[in-house]
Amino acid sequence: MAKKDYYEVLGVNRDASEEDIKKSYRKLAMKWHPDRNPDNPKAEEHFKEAKEAYEILSDGQKRAAYDQFGHAGVDPSAAAGAGGAGAGFGGFADAFGDIFGDIFGGGRGRSSVYRGADLRYNLEISLEDAARGTETRIRIPAMEECATCHGSGAKAGTSPTTCPTCQGHGQVRMQQGFFSIQQTCPRCHGSGKIVASPCPTCSGAGRIKQHKTLSVKIPAGVDEGDRIRLSGEGEAGVNGGPPGDLYVVIHLKPHPVFTRDHNDLHCEMPISFTAAALGGDIEIPTLDGYAKIKVPAGTQTGQMFRLRGKGIKGVRSSSHGDLICHVAVETPVNLTSRQKELLAELEAINQKDGGRHNPRARSWMEKVKEFFAQ
Repeated sequence: MAKKDYYEVLGVNRDASEEDIKKSYRKLAMKWHPDRNPDNPKAEEHFKEAKEAYEILSDGQKRAAYDQFGHAGVDPSAAAGAGGAGAGFGGFADAFGDIFGDIFGGGRGRSSVYRGADLRYNLEISLEDAARGTETRIRIPAMEECATCHGSGAKAGTSPTTCPTCQGHGQVRMQQGFFSIQQTCPRCHGSGKIVASPCPTCSGAGRIKQHKTLSVKIPAGVDEGDRIRLSGEGEAGVNGGPPGDLYVVIHLKPHPVFTRDHNDLHCEMPISFTAAALGGDIEIPTLDGYAKIKVPAGTQTGQMFRLRGKGIKGVRSSSHGDLICHVAVETPVNLTSRQKELLAELEAINQKDGGRHNPRARSWMEKVKEFFAQ
């Protein structure tokens, strides 16, 4: 299969400058490197094409021969780099070193500018505030730009000087054989600057620890673990870098009546022994006030009653959840003599026709008898 035009491979014009060719290659090398595309079998092929094109077009003599004679005018073995340390390999290593510099924040002619760290704030709110939404104020510690030196780290009347070790690049480059290894400058620690007279307020750091108060809007429907991002409210950047973000993580306080399950609410509904036996209307609480439900006669502990739309409308939901009431039949305590007499009379009546009045108990006793009869 015929080889592709090298200019077409790199996506540049035939009159492209050396810098344009290098820039395009670096972009393609980062995009198609096999380590970054483990699941794409064609990535290695694209990577090799870009490498071969760059090794030819980055060399003045080879580029001139290619422009005049095409692929026939260049040495295939040298272009492909298959013969060991070919002439084009040094250019590849140099460009690939620049790629690693880009990935890890370095690069030639560039001081180390770092984005500020993101911060996390845990905020406890009530179930009612989570359901309806609210606005609150929080006070957080953060590293802010020093107001005395305006982030330079230098004492008033002075300014940082260019690091003589790395010449302001923030990186030092070491040559090991065919590979060029780039490291953070040990003298300026990547800043590219040396502060001879540190600012007394921040001791040369350019940042100081302060507290700030922020207003946070809590949208209706937030749930446990939801995050609210406040852009640019994290720590200040280094060497003029952008600030980080603040993430407010929502935690719900325990509620005395309800527990939340996504958009549904659950509550336990204790009812008296007589109310469960006779049935009737019972008033129960919701987040919007009281509501009535009809409890049928003979209601048992554990039965559930669902009130549609009485739950919570989540942040990403189109409708409200439900309120689910769990019945707990309460046995009476602290009985008077008269109450005991009445209950004893009721029990005597029940014993005459237990299968009718207490079907579950009768069924259970029959199972017990069958078990011991085996």
